[in-house]
Amino acid sequence: MNRHLISAADLSRDDALLVLDTAEELAQIAGRAVKKLPTLRGRTVVNLFFEDSTRTRISFEAAAKRLSADVINFSAKGSSVSKGESLKDTALTLEAMGADGVVIRHGASGAPHRLAGWVQGSVVNAGDGTHEHPTQALLDAFTMRKRLGDLEGRRVTIVGDVLHSRVARSNVLLLDTLGADVTVVAPPTLLPVAIGTWPCSVSYDLDGVLPKSDVIMMLRVQQERMNAAYFPTVREYSRRYGLDAERMAALPDHAIVMHPGPMNRGVEIAAEVADSVRSTIVEQVANGVSARMAVLYLLLGGSEPAIGQEVPQ
Repeated sequence: MNRHLISAADLSRDDALLVLDTAEELAQIAGRAVKKLPTLRGRTVVNLFFEDSTRTRISFEAAAKRLSADVINFSAKGSSVSKGESLKDTALTLEAMGADGVVIRHGASGAPHRLAGWVQGSVVNAGDGTHEHPTQALLDAFTMRKRLGDLEGRRVTIVGDVLHSRVARSNVLLLDTLGADVTVVAPPTLLPVAIGTWPCSVSYDLDGVLPKSDVIMMLRVQQERMNAAYFPTVREYSRRYGLDAERMAALPDHAIVMHPGPMNRGVEIAAEVADSVRSTIVEQVANGVSARMAVLYLLLGGSEPAIGQEVPQ
């Protein structure tokens, strides 16, 4: 693997499979009384979050701690950033503290790429603007593989606010690398201008693709990023592009329903669908810890995964 994980495009097929296989091995410790391995003892991981986050920040923190790394949580609120400190100065401060790995979430697309040029440690992109979120794509692929097996030839449909979704872009790139056939479904106003360059098919008709889908991934309508009217009303959007029980019944029997969270219940996904046996939403959260453990382990250069070892208390 490369020294950083900025984009899902950074991963070759072999890299992606290595992460998924490592995550599968590391997931074994979740059921143990002591959920820790000594592999990254003495390493320091900084969670550098300039945007609000619950799942991703906690997931990375849990992943690093389960590998026995020291974790520093940095939030822009209440820090020198609120006084006008630049990203570069923050990076130099972290460098002086000896951070081995920096996990960054930032509202500006490209911020992790810039950070990687300023620090010696590994940089992991935990979401930058509307650009990418590669570890979310890895945990989604890990979840699909656990439910469906090999992803080669699987048909994955991604539905919703693709324009503002970093999750969609990373998933399309990674799933294409793993051999899946990806279709994005959205109203024309919620598709990027450059969607034609993405390795996926495009449809505006959700009902037409449901019977052919192995996976249906619903995206949150990111109203906080919208500065214009992208659809007439929320009710109209839900009627055309929301996944309810009737639409779920049109899926093949083996198909699964995914959502990166947080959900807008009743908008892009109905409550009965989110809570159904086909839903993997809770699994995705659990699998996120294993996938991020694998990323940190591989980037920070631990020894061979000591699955049989536990950290003495």
